[in-house]
Amino acid sequence: MNDAFHLTVDTFAPDQTAELAIRLGAALGPGDTVLLDGPVGAGKSHFSRALIQSRLAALGRMEDVPSPSFTLVQTYDLEAVEIWHADLYRLSDPQEIVELGLEEAFSTAICLVEWAGHLGDMAPAAALHVSILPGAAPEARQISFSGPASWQDRLSAVLAAV
Repeated sequence: MNDAFHLTVDTFAPDQTAELAIRLGAALGPGDTVLLDGPVGAGKSHFSRALIQSRLAALGRMEDVPSPSFTLVQTYDLEAVEIWHADLYRLSDPQEIVELGLEEAFSTAICLVEWAGHLGDMAPAAALHVSILPGAAPEARQISFSGPASWQDRLSAVLAAV
């Protein structure tokens, strides 16, 4: 991937990681896709859960936000847009993405995709890539954002306060 935008942020506690996700979530709209990668236990679901719960809370709603590890996709209706939260770890063939309806959702919903490497060449070109890696301390994380140059302007205010 030859990205025009790249930024890495270190967080030192789960609350800081969640705050970063909340800030990102506020900047997302219909047709935005966030591709999350990192090893098992790095915090992809924690990041996604914080983002989704903050968007629901903004509408005065509280919902359980389970990991979609077994369902593969969970959807959340935000009235003006849906959030699709997908976990592709168990996908064996990228063609299954079409069967899930995810390919269509890329253009209309906010899509959070864990284990995005399983998308193969079906990943949207305009997606924001978020890599979450364990940091030096047990609860620390190194979070890297990359994607097309258009994300740099959109995320400058979001990430400036981190």
